[in-house]
Amino acid sequence: MPTLTIETEINADIKICFDVARDITVYQESLENTEEKAVDGKVSGLVGLNDWVCWEAKHFGVVQHLTFKITEFKAPHYFVEEMVEGFLKSFRHEHHFSENKGKTLMVEVFKFRSPFGLLGKLANKLFLNKYIIGRTKRRNQFLKNRAESLAVNKRQMAL
Repeated sequence: MPTLTIETEINADIKICFDVARDITVYQESLENTEEKAVDGKVSGLVGLNDWVCWEAKHFGVVQHLTFKITEFKAPHYFVEEMVEGFLKSFRHEHHFSENKGKTLMVEVFKFRSPFGLLGKLANKLFLNKYIIGRTKRRNQFLKNRAESLAVNKRQMAL
């Protein structure tokens, strides 16, 4: 089972980062070019424990419906979304947040199992790992920009 870890440092407090990362509307905006959209369950706003979202997404030229449920939640430090329906055999996405001197480290951990046995393992090595990492880094840059913009606005309002 592959495990991928991606770290992003954000110049914003942990609460802002946590909320931006679990906001369905922001998530859709961050992946606007992929035409990914929430079509059932919690389709806007902030997700919390036991919320679920069905996403319609095009991956590798195929439109898919992927349903994720928030299975663990400890604000503002941690939440987990797990696929309950979709193409992969299993998919777990952990979101970890820690704050140090006004900056937040967002660490995402992906654990997944591809279908098709050895062919799935080969697909992981050839392209799926890179696809997940690249997509997540693009999304995280968007989240970082949004969170830092919100933090600047918050600081300015406090003056």
